[in-house]
Amino acid sequence: MARWAGWGAGPAGAGAAGGPSRFFLGVALTAAVVAAASLFRDGKAVEGGAAAAAAVYFALRLFAGLGRKDKQP
Repeated sequence: MARWAGWGAGPAGAGAAGGPSRFFLGVALTAAVVAAASLFRDGKAVEGGAAAAAAVYFALRLFAGLGRKDKQP
């Protein structure tokens, strides 16, 4: 089975084979921060807020272990 199983739901869906790598999460976090900063600078607060929320999500996934099966009871 491939390390990244795909986007489907259920036991064969996304995350079933380990989820995204730390490298991917780091790139996604960086992209979300850059997008949020650019959008806020351009005066698009709603879109910037959505990008900032994505940055928070990726930061939690990367640094706090959100979504990791080995950290859950």
